[in-house]
Amino acid sequence: MTEGAKTKLSMVLGDYPHTQALKSGQISSDRVELVFEHFSPTHSGFKPMVRELKFDVSELAIVTYLIAKAYQRPLVLLPAVVLGRFQQSFAIYNGDRGPLSPSDLEGRRVGVRSFTTTTGAWVRGILANDYGVNLDKVQWVTFEDPHVAEYKDTTERAPAGKTIISMLLDGELDAVIGDQSDDPRVRPLFGDPDDAAMAWYRRHGVVPVNHLVVVTEALAKSNPAEVEEVYRMLKESKRAAPSPTGIDFLPFGVEALRESLALIIDYCVQQKLIPRRFTVDELFDNTTRRLN
Repeated sequence: MTEGAKTKLSMVLGDYPHTQALKSGQISSDRVELVFEHFSPTHSGFKPMVRELKFDVSELAIVTYLIAKAYQRPLVLLPAVVLGRFQQSFAIYNGDRGPLSPSDLEGRRVGVRSFTTTTGAWVRGILANDYGVNLDKVQWVTFEDPHVAEYKDTTERAPAGKTIISMLLDGELDAVIGDQSDDPRVRPLFGDPDDAAMAWYRRHGVVPVNHLVVVTEALAKSNPAEVEEVYRMLKESKRAAPSPTGIDFLPFGVEALRESLALIIDYCVQQKLIPRRFTVDELFDNTTRRLN
């Protein structure tokens, strides 16, 4: 909806240090007014975005976007990361039941919130490609439907009313990926996850990206300048936040993202989350592909 010279755009965006300036109004625009829709947790807004195109702009998990693209959902990716992190600390087991390592997972029951979660895809990719785990020999147990309705999940569904951590602690699951717990019985699957993460980073040289930003194809086609403006605001909001030293977990721009996107595409093909290997450039349109 347009009011005067500004276009109002509905947007789902989580609360992070690097989004605070944008969400507080410190970063503004003469062209667009962002109307933020609140979801807690933020990922609960992803399903209405991919199924109903309910918002003009939205934070979205990269694997959800790849699956949505495979089913031709009319969304366009911006090369703007709002959540990136190493994944090794998001794999846990119950230490009271004895030691467990990645190489022990074949034949075990492993829980994950949804089979299509991005953290799940990253961790499974690490297990398969860096630790030699045959993912087909793991019994996956899930708790939620995929965000993209067309994707058919064939994993075992946890009983109604069960939670992923309680099943782990009760011995109904051998390990969990994608979650953490401060229960003293819980141990990290990767031993020292920080050391494992840095070893993985030295080997691959990429930051695992989780959440980026998408716009509807209708907005991208009708108002490319407004899409560029949203990107500018996101980037300025990142610049306004305290800048951590070392690895940039929030890369912006297609070239900065290329290797990480190529790797998660490979993992998604291996795990049969998407039917073919997209090129990185396919994920963007003529406007967003130029953004840096």
